[in-house]
Order: sequence, then C-alpha cells, then structure tokens
Amino acid sequence: MTDPSGAEPAGYRIFRWLARFLAGLFYRRVEVAGLERVPLSGPLVVAANHHQGLMDGILLTAALPRRLRPIAKAPLFRYPVIGQIARLAGAIPVHRRQDLGGRAADNQAMFGAAERALGQGAAILIFPEGLSQPEPALMPLRTGAARLVIGADRELRRLAATTLLPPTTLLPVGLIFHEPGTFRVGTALVLIGEPVPTGDLEAPASRAADTAVRQLTERLGGALQRLIVEARDRHTLELVHAAEAIWREEMPDSARESKDRAAWRQRAARADRYLAAAEPPRMAALRRRLERYTKDLDLAGLTDLDLSEGYRPAAVLRYALREGLALALGLPLALWGVLNHGVPYQATRLAVSAIKPEADVLATYKVVAGLVLFPLFWALEGFAAWRFGGGSLLAVFLIALLPTGFFALSWTERLHRVRREARGLLTVLVNRDLRAHLLARRRGIMTEFQDLLRLVPEPVLEKTSR
Repeated sequence: MTDPSGAEPAGYRIFRWLARFLAGLFYRRVEVAGLERVPLSGPLVVAANHHQGLMDGILLTAALPRRLRPIAKAPLFRYPVIGQIARLAGAIPVHRRQDLGGRAADNQAMFGAAERALGQGAAILIFPEGLSQPEPALMPLRTGAARLVIGADRELRRLAATTLLPPTTLLPVGLIFHEPGTFRVGTALVLIGEPVPTGDLEAPASRAADTAVRQLTERLGGALQRLIVEARDRHTLELVHAAEAIWREEMPDSARESKDRAAWRQRAARADRYLAAAEPPRMAALRRRLERYTKDLDLAGLTDLDLSEGYRPAAVLRYALREGLALALGLPLALWGVLNHGVPYQATRLAVSAIKPEADVLATYKVVAGLVLFPLFWALEGFAAWRFGGGSLLAVFLIALLPTGFFALSWTERLHRVRREARGLLTVLVNRDLRAHLLARRRGIMTEFQDLLRLVPEPVLEKTSR
C-alpha cells in the first residue's frame, strides 16, 4: 500500500507553509536533531511533550518531513482562526473530561479515526500529557498514545494478508525552549529520540491489553524524560541555560552540535536536582555565584561570547564601519517597513498584554492575534493608499509590504545588537579590568560545577535510574 503521507492535500500544504513561516518568524532560532530517525513511510505516532500550546504543533509540522495529523481538543474547532487552522491540519478532535463539565468522555470516534489513518500508513501527532503547561517537567502521561499504537497494530495484524504496512512506530520527540514566549528572542530545539520498542507488547485479550498499554505508557514517559530538560522550577531552568552558555565558551569543541548542547543541559538539570539534596550548601553557593555573574554580565551589556572574543582595536573598527554603514544605508527601507507594520505590531502587543495569557500559551496568543490584526490593518492601510494615491500607490504598497517588513525586522534586530555591543565596549573601556574579572569568575563557576558533577552517579546523569 502506498503511504498517503507522500500525497499531501492542498489544505495541508497551505498549513505546512504557514507553520514554517510562523515558526521561522517567531523564534530567533529553530534547531532539529535526530531527523534521520523519522520513518518516511508507514504508520507513525509522534508523541511530544507539551509546553507552548498550539505553537508545539506548528513547530513540529514545520520541522518534521511527514504529514502529521494532530489529536486536538474538540473546543479548539469552535474558535474562528484556530478552528480553521485545525481543519487545514487535518486534526482529529478529542473530548476531555474537563471540557465536558466533568462528565466521562467517549472518544471511540477519535480512536477509530486515528486507527484508520494509521491503518493507511499515516502519521498521527499526539501530546500524551493531555494539556499544555509551562513548568520544566513532564506531567503524568495519559494512555492515549499507547492505546493508539496497540490498537492500530492489532488491526494491522488482522489485515496481515491484505496489507504490506510495517508495525506502527512510536516516536518520542522532546521540545526544548528558551524564552519561548518572546518574539524574535526565543529559541526552540526539536530533539527526536529513538523509537520506543513495542514489538513485545502484542495483546489481543482485554486484560493483557491494559497491561500492555500501561507498560508502553511507562516506556514512552521514560523516553520523553530523556529528551527534555526537567528542572526544579523555571528559574532553575534559566540558570541551566546560563551555565550552558558558560560551558559552550569554555569548552567550544564539545558544544558544536545542538544535540550535544541539549544533552549537557539535561545532565546539568539532573545534577542540580541530585546535588540540591546531596550537597545543599555547595549547590546553593554555586547558584548564588551564577546568579550574580549573569546579572553583572547583563548590566555590563556583555555576553559570554563577548568575553571570549574580547575587543581588539582593528576588529572593533571593522565592526563599527560595517555595522554603521549597514544601518545608515538601510534606514530608509527600515522606516518604510516600520510605517507599514508598526501599527499592527503595537496593536498585537497591546491586545495580548490586555488578555494576560498564561506563560504556556503566550506565544500562541501572539501568533493568533497577529494572524487577525496584521491583515486587518494591512487592509486599512491598503485602502488608504488607494484612496489617496490610486491604483499605482496601492500596487507599490502591496509589492513592498512583506519585503519591507522583513527588512525592518532584520534592521531593528541589528540596531538592538549594535546598541548592546556598543554599551559593552564602553563598559570595558571605562573599566579595563572588568573583562578579566568576569572571565575569572566564569572559569571559577565552571570549575566548581565540574567538581560537583563528579559527585553525581552516572546513572542519575543519564536518567537510567531515579
């Protein structure tokens, strides 16, 4: 049987294009590791942790090469913009108890639709935690993903004489974010793990099926925990990111690949959890040192990369000439872009600020509000251009709309970067000993962390035991 994921419907192609556009626009950097583990054909269940509402599904659609049919909560289909996006994605609705006023949910239709899709070689996307939440920890998993896999494989075995499809692949995916709700500041890493073993869990009988579902859910939970960064709280997670930036500069040869940087963060978070109980005074002192260091670095307008590279006169002069010339020459186009997009950008910001969404859906609200407000204001601006300048001015406005917007965005980011780096240079020039002082503190933090790391049993660092 031919895998239908190779022939995407027109609606899904539109959704995939939109997903790639939104993910690339909103996040400053999106990295994908382990893409070779995604089977390009055959039934597939992608199971990921859930931290950023609809943006998680958008990010995975943009990153993975397969057509993914998400399992989405039923109320989403009633919302004007979100419902249309869910339909374009080919989402399958699921009813949750909390959406039904506490009444038990009957999802036989959902399981039937998902298993039929898997029986045709499709790929299903599911978030087994059942809800989005901002804390750096994996919530207890629901059994839906395991039930899908076992149910689909039971049906495939029944049709073994008429289908050539392989068993369903259960693929765990870890989503790791840094400042995910901040436009053009946040970063995302999609970390694809090894498929979860399922071949030994054949279960035709109902009692055996319950046992198999429970075992597979436990395996999936363990696989996801090994792919994400679980920290004690969000502040600890920020400190882990700060420590990883130090490690990246102190040991650059070990930090070239995104998966290596993710692995270091995972080990650092596990070490923090263990050492908080095993060595509380030393761990608390290290946290205070790291907090003071990152605060002083920020106040100086410096980054760890700035400390590593230093400020050589010739390099500073070349940088100033290059950046200054680029900013000056690009100013007219940047102003044009700000004129076109400044009002809808501020309207989106004010609308989201008024709503005050939770941290786990902040990016979702910004994107959805932008999808509504930007076209609305563009239509008003286009009407004004036509009203006062006729068809010629309207044509110029439409042709320049997106190019000037992207140019203004890149120009503004360049300006912010130059301002920060100029402040850092001025700080270093005023205080000639500052860079050496900060470098010494950074190396001391790294040395202390490595000493503490040696006290942590390797099974704890590798998540092979609790």
